[in-house]
Amino acid sequence: MKLDVNVLRYLERDDFRVLTAVEMGQRNHELVPTPLIDAIANLKRGGALKRLKLLLRHKLVHHEAKKYDGFRLTPLGYDFLAIRTLTARGSIASVGRQIGVGKESDVFEVADSEGNVMCLKLHRLGRTSFRAVKSKRDYLRRGGGGHASWLYLSRLAAMKEVAFMRALGARGLPVPEAIDANRHAVLMTMVDAIPMVQVKTLANPGLVYSSCLGMLRQLATFGLVHCDYNEFNILASIDDEENLTLIDFPQMISAYHANAKELFDRDLECINRFFTKKLGYQPSRDPELQVERPDFEQALAQATDAIDQELRASGFKREHEVALEKALLADKDLGSDDDEEEEQESEASEEASGDEEDTSDDEEEEQVPDDATEPSARPADHSSDADEATTSDSESTTDSLVEDLHKLKVRRAKKASPQADKSAVAAEKLQAELKKSARRKVLVSASRNAMKSKNAGKRKGEGKPNTKDW
Repeated sequence: MKLDVNVLRYLERDDFRVLTAVEMGQRNHELVPTPLIDAIANLKRGGALKRLKLLLRHKLVHHEAKKYDGFRLTPLGYDFLAIRTLTARGSIASVGRQIGVGKESDVFEVADSEGNVMCLKLHRLGRTSFRAVKSKRDYLRRGGGGHASWLYLSRLAAMKEVAFMRALGARGLPVPEAIDANRHAVLMTMVDAIPMVQVKTLANPGLVYSSCLGMLRQLATFGLVHCDYNEFNILASIDDEENLTLIDFPQMISAYHANAKELFDRDLECINRFFTKKLGYQPSRDPELQVERPDFEQALAQATDAIDQELRASGFKREHEVALEKALLADKDLGSDDDEEEEQESEASEEASGDEEDTSDDEEEEQVPDDATEPSARPADHSSDADEATTSDSESTTDSLVEDLHKLKVRRAKKASPQADKSAVAAEKLQAELKKSARRKVLVSASRNAMKSKNAGKRKGEGKPNTKDW
């Protein structure tokens, strides 16, 4: 669907209020009922239906009435919500031409109030060329099964791209700068470059090829695999062809993913195929090329910063985090082995000196006179007096404990007595009411039985005069 922003200037506040109500209803409804939209929008006198008709005319919502009357957002309506939010923030002021189309997104040229040209990327997952998102990517980690709209999946893809872009840019990798984002829209800086697929000749293909391999290896050292590293996602500067920029990050996975090595080799093969077939450059025949073919295992062993752990990239699990922490702790332990050995040596020397002092003390204690061992020299035995004192103390303590327990029981009984009295009174009242109701039921049933017995002998026509006899 073509993005026509001319309608945006004619929409009022209530129109966007209804659009937001439909978006909120789609959190747990595939098709939002009309009464629910009216309740969420909370417009005066049922004005939501009038606004829905206007939005339906501009194809911002889709209407269905199969099982019940309801509406859902279209991609154009979702675009309008994102653009209006970015406009209200002051991030953009105008939308220009479309400068790129992909299987997952559309790219537009925008500008702010000062005239600075930027790039707006609108993610559009769910097109016919790429619809196996749930099976190919783990965007829905918590609830992989069940329903998830394409708009929500597009929003998750935009969030991932912004996170990867900011993390890689902070670490010095040549990527566009993420300025702002809302829903499925990502606002980034405009790069004065063209895709490598549009480049026909290169003045120095060896340097460009080595730069491509260097970025691929650097991503692996960060614990990431691009998974779509080809000539369509690498931009070459117009002024300097050796100045490259990497784009398109939603599909990036962790280096600990089960298929990470295969995808890394596929990215490397895509670059080699482009340079050999499209540009006619043979890296193996270039004597000046000093860059070796990047090895995945070697690059992973040289990992310096785990971005996949920080951003929870696809394929990074809890067990990998534990293993990484153990490896870091092992490195710290290896660095501190020398210090521990020195400490152990000092402790051993201190213990040896302490043992010598202990042996000297033992020798002095052994030199005791023989008179001290005689019974007359021993002190008098007061064990019986001590036992009597301890027994009297224990009896006094037990008596005090018994008194304290008794006092505690009395206090609890006093506190619980009003509640117990209230509960007893309530139980008596309830029992009396039940008895009264039972008596009433018995009396009613007895009266009914009596009436039945009186009318049992009567037949039809008895007691009525015969009109024929008159």
